[in-house]
Amino acid sequence: MDNIERLYKCYEILSEAGDKISEHVAEYKEILQAVKGTSKEKRLASQFIGNFFKHFPELSDTAIDAQFDLCEDDDTQIRRQAIKDLPKLCQGNAEATIRVGDTLAQLLILDDATELQQVNNSLLSIIKLDTKSSITGLFQQITTGDEPTRERCFKFIATKLLTMGPNVITKEIEDYIVDEVKKALQDVTADEFHLCMTILGATKLGSTITGHAELVKLATEQAELNSTDTDAIAVDDEVVERFIQCATAAAPYFSKTIKSTQFVSYVCDKLLPIDTWNLIATAVSQDQIQLRLLKVFAEMITYTDKLENANERINAVYNVLLEYMPLPKLSDEDVADTPPSFQFSHAECLLYALHTLGKKHPGNLTFIEDAEKLKDFRARLQYLARGTQGYIKKLEEALKGKTGEELKTEENQLKQTALKTTSNINILIRDLFHSPPIFKHDIVLSWIVPKSSKLGKRHVPITFGDKGAANGNQETDQQDKKSRPSNEQKFYSPPSGKYSGKVNPNYGNNNNNRGRQRGGGGDELCRVHTTRTKATNCYKGTERLSISYMQFN
Repeated sequence: MDNIERLYKCYEILSEAGDKISEHVAEYKEILQAVKGTSKEKRLASQFIGNFFKHFPELSDTAIDAQFDLCEDDDTQIRRQAIKDLPKLCQGNAEATIRVGDTLAQLLILDDATELQQVNNSLLSIIKLDTKSSITGLFQQITTGDEPTRERCFKFIATKLLTMGPNVITKEIEDYIVDEVKKALQDVTADEFHLCMTILGATKLGSTITGHAELVKLATEQAELNSTDTDAIAVDDEVVERFIQCATAAAPYFSKTIKSTQFVSYVCDKLLPIDTWNLIATAVSQDQIQLRLLKVFAEMITYTDKLENANERINAVYNVLLEYMPLPKLSDEDVADTPPSFQFSHAECLLYALHTLGKKHPGNLTFIEDAEKLKDFRARLQYLARGTQGYIKKLEEALKGKTGEELKTEENQLKQTALKTTSNINILIRDLFHSPPIFKHDIVLSWIVPKSSKLGKRHVPITFGDKGAANGNQETDQQDKKSRPSNEQKFYSPPSGKYSGKVNPNYGNNNNNRGRQRGGGGDELCRVHTTRTKATNCYKGTERLSISYMQFN
């Protein structure tokens, strides 16, 4: 009798043994030994091991290891069969389910699409059988796995597990997921941090005010806002980048109830003092990381409470704003020189911040009490307004007569964003140019898409004259509708302008080497093992392009 026939004979004996099946240990051991045989023997062993697994608890570890050996086989067909049969080991066995969940979590890094689909299917199958044990195995890999595995596990939870509905994701299971993700936040990379916040936002935390407050608290803790060494902040790109990423994660949850005051105060105190500001990101593209910081600062400042030390904090905003508002040319010789580059994206953020803080603290704008400072500020505003109006005119001409389809092209979308940016600046200048400044208008920042807006719809241009004032007056309630900032936003650059450089900061090392083990114990899964690199506790910046404009002659 050859080996294949013998396997079928063992299967027949076990199938017909009934209540006496436990007496046929030898036959089951023969099936387990077949994982070292030919390809056909291995495929049969994969199918037979799970069928009788529950009847031989004393051989459970050996059986699980045998099935895992097949998951590592060189033959793709055998691997797929073994992965498909893994759920058979989990029926009524919580310990086995944890080990299988752990191993399937490791296999999420497979590149072959068909194999990966089988891994996902098997994971979903065991989750339906025993949700708690399955995701316990999944979180074991999040705790001990390497970075690629951890990221795949987080993505599986975010995109598949949480979509399985209330019959699977019960209150108990959701609470367990929330607790485990919070633990994972103690040591995460930038991408993992955002995946964690996405997962938590999809749970009960994302649907209640108390949950929003907890999410903001988590982002606050991650940002380490209590650091007091300003010099270290200025020269350490990691600290600035971490703040930007954490603030971006918290921004959607700020509201009239949940205030952004702690984040806003941190920026004013630690990052905007002019000496510190000029040191930020000198190792990478300075304009880009500064712009990303200003954008999230502007998003948050809407929901800040009244600030302590308001004079100093508003002055910090004012002093940085002057850096992006050049003085007008004083002579014909000056005019003949290279025209100034208006960095409209930066200016929009800072003008909005000053306008918002001025509205909350009208008695703390100290620069308006100094005649020389006020004269200088108004001259800069007027000069910026001239450049802005010229830019708006060119953009309106470029967009005039475009069809709806034409307006959907990337170039025209960027032009519309540029038009909104400069229109916002125009509105803010109009208020701040008053003596004393007034705070009549509300705007929606150019990169924010209110829920009621339609992408591709042309923004109505605002002129600097009184006639257009009403066009830019957005209701405050629109801002209360939280719109997540787009991480893929690009900006239009006029022919005579320039783009800021790209940013891809990478920082921080955490030398926790997380080992990869087979199913929570035993030998390593050699085939899918990947040596963990140093755990980078970094916050990668998204590339963004700023609107710059060389004043038209």
